[in-house]
Amino acid sequence: MRHARRSLQRITRFAAVGGLLCGGLLVTTAAATEPPARGQEQTEPDVPGPEQTDRPSGLGAGLVARLGPSRTAGTWIGADGRSVVAVTDEDAAVEVGRSGARAKVVEHSMSRLRSAVDALSAAPRVPGTAWSVDYASNRIVVQADTTVSSDDWSRMSRLAERIGGFVHMERAPGALSPRLNGADPVFSRTGRCSAGFNVTDGRRAFILTAGHCGPPGTDWFQDPQGTKGVGTTTAGRFPGSDFSLVAYGNADATAADNVVRLAGRQGVLITAAADPVVGQEVFRSGGTTGVRSGKVTALNATVNYPEGTVTGLIQTTACAEPGDSGGPLFAGGMALGVTSGGIGDCSSGGTTYFQPVTTAMEALGVRLAGTAGSGDGAGAASPPFTAGVGALPGRPDVPARRTGIVGVHTVKPGLAVMGVSLVVLVANGLIRSASDRRNYRRQYSQIWS
Repeated sequence: MRHARRSLQRITRFAAVGGLLCGGLLVTTAAATEPPARGQEQTEPDVPGPEQTDRPSGLGAGLVARLGPSRTAGTWIGADGRSVVAVTDEDAAVEVGRSGARAKVVEHSMSRLRSAVDALSAAPRVPGTAWSVDYASNRIVVQADTTVSSDDWSRMSRLAERIGGFVHMERAPGALSPRLNGADPVFSRTGRCSAGFNVTDGRRAFILTAGHCGPPGTDWFQDPQGTKGVGTTTAGRFPGSDFSLVAYGNADATAADNVVRLAGRQGVLITAAADPVVGQEVFRSGGTTGVRSGKVTALNATVNYPEGTVTGLIQTTACAEPGDSGGPLFAGGMALGVTSGGIGDCSSGGTTYFQPVTTAMEALGVRLAGTAGSGDGAGAASPPFTAGVGALPGRPDVPARRTGIVGVHTVKPGLAVMGVSLVVLVANGLIRSASDRRNYRRQYSQIWS
């Protein structure tokens, strides 16, 4: 009987120790996965932060630059994450392989593909059409929306045949249009758009947004009634390109950090600007459809909007709708573009085009605010917008940094397991101590007698 009790006590002790270990593991796991507290940076489940996204390497671009446009036809990121380079001869393929990238031998060089694009651009303009180079299929893809007449479609099809069989024509449902109307929206007298990224010339703060949102002199407000001013468009370009600057009404304000708002007070800190790579996963945000993801499918795309032609755009599968114009395109903390326009919607899918931020900032003579070399003064007042997407006045800023604070609610299960285990251990110890004392007295009482 005594042996059975001792076996039961040992089993209880082992179970309690196991409970302590399991409880500790639960607490550690909860701490590791706990989202930042309200008011701290948080990415949505499908929106990676800077440390979660591999920035595309320059391997493919470097190989294309070294081999030249007559021996290559673009580069992209493959499904396995490796750089792929399209080449036109086996020697180039060997060189690409030695460099660590994967080669794909194709028929048409970039020089020939560019000549085809030039021929399309030189033809009479047809609103509702767009074209880009599809690197992976080694062809030019021409889209025509439902507004393109059968006569124009026939004329463009004949032109495509004359250029060569690598020009692919396809009809697209819907109509190509700027995605006018935004992220946390800003309103003009005639419509609304989205704030893109905060930029600065070293002296003043601006919003970088889409050029089609409004020409220089357009006043912007926080509300549709036009009672709370934001600023005025001071420079821009559309068509041709699609970017503009909105100067904050407080001319003395210095720009703060760029934080792309995701949901509530969650955001992603934007730390630099970059050019995307075909195949890269990207994210965009806007007032109508929120945060959406997709992949870059082409660079240097041309779009013939009804208002005019825009060239040099980023083409993606990230959907957008009217009201998303000017909103930011980003990936892993890198600013990539501002929403220009597209076709389709977020119910059925579509294609969206973006103005590259690097091209826009170079043309405008500005740089991202809150980054090294921006010239921001310490302790300076923040402008009305402090986030890349709509941190409007009266709404709390989003401190874009991660901290070690852990919410108690997430570690409760682990703490409960540990607490029960400790109680069992203490009770088991007390029972054992009482049993030992009884045995001690029993043993020595026999000796004393």
